[in-house]
Amino acid sequence: MGLHWRRLTGGDEAEQSDDGQPWLKRRAVIWPSLGVLVLLLAFGCWLGFQANAAKSNLEAARNSAQQAKSAVLQGNTGDASRFALDAQSHAQAARDAAHSLPWDIAAAVPWLGSPFETGQQISDVVLNLATDVLKPIADAGTTVSPNHLLADGRLDVMTLRNEEPVLQKFATDATRLNTQAHAISEPAYLDAMVNARSQLQAQTEDLSKLLTNTALAARLAPAMLGADGPRSYFMGFQTNAEARGTGGLLGGFGIVRFDDGKPSVDTLASNNDFGSRKFDPISLGPEFDNQYGYTNPSTDFRNSNQSSHFPYAAQIWKSMAEQSGIKVDGVIAVDPVALGYILGATGPVVMPDGETVTKDNAVELTESTAYIRFPNSEDQRARKRFLQDIAAEVVKQVMGRVKSPRALLDALGRAVSERRIAVWSSYPEEQALLEQTPLAHTIPDDPAPYAGIVINNLGGNKLDYYLDRRIEYVADGCSGATRRSTVTVRLKNNVTSPESLPDNVAGRLGFSPNHGANLIPKGTMFTSVRLLATRGAKLIDVMSNGSQIDARADTERGHPSFEALVVIPAGHTDEVIFHLSEPTSPGVARVPIQPLVGPVTTKVSVPQCAG
Repeated sequence: MGLHWRRLTGGDEAEQSDDGQPWLKRRAVIWPSLGVLVLLLAFGCWLGFQANAAKSNLEAARNSAQQAKSAVLQGNTGDASRFALDAQSHAQAARDAAHSLPWDIAAAVPWLGSPFETGQQISDVVLNLATDVLKPIADAGTTVSPNHLLADGRLDVMTLRNEEPVLQKFATDATRLNTQAHAISEPAYLDAMVNARSQLQAQTEDLSKLLTNTALAARLAPAMLGADGPRSYFMGFQTNAEARGTGGLLGGFGIVRFDDGKPSVDTLASNNDFGSRKFDPISLGPEFDNQYGYTNPSTDFRNSNQSSHFPYAAQIWKSMAEQSGIKVDGVIAVDPVALGYILGATGPVVMPDGETVTKDNAVELTESTAYIRFPNSEDQRARKRFLQDIAAEVVKQVMGRVKSPRALLDALGRAVSERRIAVWSSYPEEQALLEQTPLAHTIPDDPAPYAGIVINNLGGNKLDYYLDRRIEYVADGCSGATRRSTVTVRLKNNVTSPESLPDNVAGRLGFSPNHGANLIPKGTMFTSVRLLATRGAKLIDVMSNGSQIDARADTERGHPSFEALVVIPAGHTDEVIFHLSEPTSPGVARVPIQPLVGPVTTKVSVPQCAG
């Protein structure tokens, strides 16, 4: 009763809690705390709203950019400009969100603000990409679209030449933005932001390479394709069922002429035309002569392209062509896999006898079936004529009306990226530009980590159609002037029934009778495995299936070259391991892929060291 009275009368006791704490003092603490909590919640909601706005607008910008790119390639100027404008609008909205007040505050917090700072940098690059590159490309889309430049088998070389300054500006802007993208700081945490940064860097790098190569093409193509007068090129068809350094054995050739962007073919022949002639040798320098000279590469077409450095083979083929009375301005190489890609874009061809060659059967037909169909030595001319006729029909199709120029260019681009098309020019200034593109297929002259595996068939057969390759390049860290590295090459002979194959496929022509060739099982591969290593690398040893073997050491274009010989029976695998000591060189490690029939699996575990 007394307690009730005191509370009603408002005595001092009524202002105290059970533990004696004054209520007013507690209220003075609680209300500010609640206020801070409300502000934090409001700030979090505001920041979350801006983060969602940035994310959704960046995704919308990416989608619109992809639609703009497709419209440009199709020559649809209206849609290209509309989608590019949408991309720019979304990119601006994303940047506004990423530079809003709550985002600026969050980005300023040490460590915790790292992802927000990265997000701001990403939004800046995306907006600049949409404004400085994508929108101008879309506005100029009609003149540079494949449908506009390529029609009725002719490339509009003069339009391409006139647009070269504009294309060069696009390339310069894209390169600048690629540099900015790679300067974006790595967030301290938040995997989503790490992935967004990596994706943007990959996209800007691809775009920079694409536009740089396009600008180079605009400088190169007009002259090379006859804008200033007719040009002629030796076109070699490589049979990569019998491996050579640039891909495969020279199986046939043609002379392609270009006049004002219009191609024509007036000569197609098999390698018999070269095999029946005697050529005067040429020298490609003491280094080349020391490594390959004993095989007579400049006089025997079968050994003309053992090196993976395409300009060597090109100069030899040019010499052979001109000693045969045919003057050429350069050399083009192509293989059956590339022809298959082209048929996928142009449609199948029907041979005079009614047989249909498609994208799905072109490789098998030319690399396997033809040899089984013509198994005997007396059939070889018929087989080569058959392959020559297929190549001629494909070339005719490319040079005629193409339904989808974009599809054709995509097919050619895929073949180039896989090193299945190579180009060399006898004009030094053009060749210098070519060597800045994927078309040149050169051995690089720089110190960056390098592991080029080159396979050459020594068995005189076509067993590389059945070859499976796996390559792994591993190196230690960046401390010290040198480091240990290992290059592992696993070669599997996938022949399952060697006795069912004719001798021209699975025979032992390359095995010496003095070494018991008749005792070697049919279907056995006799293979040269050459490693072109990082400049300055030293060989420690070479192992084959666990046993140490000898290796021949040479030098090619400044790279140490180590060649091992292996014999692989049908159904077996040989694992060749090169143990090295190499300089701790700056740069990204490279493992170029030799274009044989099947794909190759590669694994690179080499840290990138600073300069």
